[in-house]
Order: sequence, then structure tokens, then C-alpha cells
Amino acid sequence: MENVIILGTGCAGLTAAIYTARANLEPLVIEGGQPGGQLTTTSEVENFPGFPQGVDGFMLMQQVREQATRFGTRYTNDLIESVNFSGDVKVLKSSSQTYEAKSVIIATGASPRLLGVPGEQEMFGGKGVTTCATCDGAFYRDMDVVVVGGGDSACEEALFLTRFCSKVTLIHRRDELRASKIMAERTLEHEKIELLWDSAIESVLAGDDGKCRGVQTKNLKTGQTSELTCKGVFIAIGHIPNTGFLEGHLPLDDLGYIIPESNSMVRTRIPGVYTAGDCADHVYRQAITAAGMGCQAAIETERWLAEH
Repeated sequence: MENVIILGTGCAGLTAAIYTARANLEPLVIEGGQPGGQLTTTSEVENFPGFPQGVDGFMLMQQVREQATRFGTRYTNDLIESVNFSGDVKVLKSSSQTYEAKSVIIATGASPRLLGVPGEQEMFGGKGVTTCATCDGAFYRDMDVVVVGGGDSACEEALFLTRFCSKVTLIHRRDELRASKIMAERTLEHEKIELLWDSAIESVLAGDDGKCRGVQTKNLKTGQTSELTCKGVFIAIGHIPNTGFLEGHLPLDDLGYIIPESNSMVRTRIPGVYTAGDCADHVYRQAITAAGMGCQAAIETERWLAEH
């Protein structure tokens, strides 16, 4: 039986691994469907402390993994499909194996909702399609970009991008924003933001260099299609937390995010089970905040194990 099993190898999971490994808990990390997490799809990370010139997302996660390995972290490439937290021993099952642990840190992250249109996957991550303005906005300085969505997240992305971009076109399927009144007003009043109502992206268009040169849009009322020139497409239609296997075992909100105990960011209602990163955080969703939560979860786990 393991002292601690960590689910996920993004910033949250690997930071938790570093701390629990340094505490001689010999953590076992189950990698899941995307080893390294969402950051591995980002070509350059400029806002992670300690890298003044920026760092490739894949390389950053590789270095964090090596750091965790140095202290004794072990890894297995598997995907947990069900859990049983009803007893003192936490049981986790994949399609081929059963794992048992005294404690568990859930850092399974979240997957961004994508449009599912031609060209999107081909240009995702460094070629013009992204889901994080905070991460990638500065790369589009003095360029025209589009944001897809109509809620608070889309408005926040659009407003943030006005700091860098020459023009931001917000594409929304309806004829009014779903965002809160104050966010909608700020968006509508901003001189750099133009709204494209009742419209959807049908495809992302590639230039000769393989990077985004624009999008083809369709007016959902008239059926008319047109091409919009832009260098970046920021998709802000929400995330899907990777928590389906936890339903019925831990409290989840309406969107599927893990609900921590009211007096803790990382403690769940099950003693010895903790959470960290984007599977519980739908507000900040940054690499550095995920790492911070991973640290907290590891320290909480270490203390809990010492007491029991």
C-alpha cells in the first residue's frame, strides 16, 4: 500500500510530488491522459517566476518532473476510472490495475472546451489558437485577434487582450452577452473591442507558414459566411474538469469542479484526500496557482499522515 498516490502530472501534481517526496513519503504519481498537463501544449511561458526570458511549456514541465524524480517520486502511466474512499484504505482502479493508498492528492486538471472546427487542433498551442489570454496575450502585441464566447470569461479575455492587441473581435452565438452587467458594459464600451453577434467560427484558416491567418465565420441567422483576418483565436467557452470518475465519491459543483471544505483550498470532505489545481480551481487557472495548491495539498497530506 502506498503512503500517497498523486493523480496528475501538471504543475499541481508534480509540485505535490516534490514536497511529498522530500518528506520521504515516496509518492506514486499516476500520469493520466495528458502527462505534463495543459502547459505542455504551450510553446512559450513568460509569466512563470524564475524564467526572465520565458520557457517552453513542455521543457518547464520536464524540469519539474526531473526535480520530483530526484527526490524519489515514482510514476506509472495509467488512467484511474473509479475510486472507493469509504474506508481507511483509499482504493483506485484503472482498467487493468487496482491501487491502494493511505492518502490521495487529486490533481487531474481540466480540459478546455474547444470548438471542434477544422484547423483548430492543427493550430492549437503556439500557432494561433489558444485558450488562455493571460498565458499567451503578450505574443500578439499590435495584432488583430478574435475571442470566442459571451460570458464573463470571454469578456475578461477580450479586455485583457486590449492591453496588447490592436483590435479584438468578440464572436458570440447570440445577440447579447451572457456576462455580468458590469463586464458586459466594459466590453461593449471599449474602443478596441468589436462585437460580431449571432455568429460562429466554422474553421480556422492557416497561412503559408502554418500559423493562423484568420477564421471563417457564419451568421447563424442569415447563414452568410465571411472571412475575418486575425493572427490569434482565443477560445473562452469554458473548461471541463477531469473529475467524472469522482462523481458520487466527492462533492462536485454543477460544472464538475471539486468542492473543497469551506476552511481549506485543498482539503476535501474525505480525511486523507486532497485536491489541487484546475480540477478544483475555476477562477485563476494559472500554472503558478496550481503549483501553490500542489504545495498546500502536499503539506496537508504530510501532516495528516503524521497524525494518523
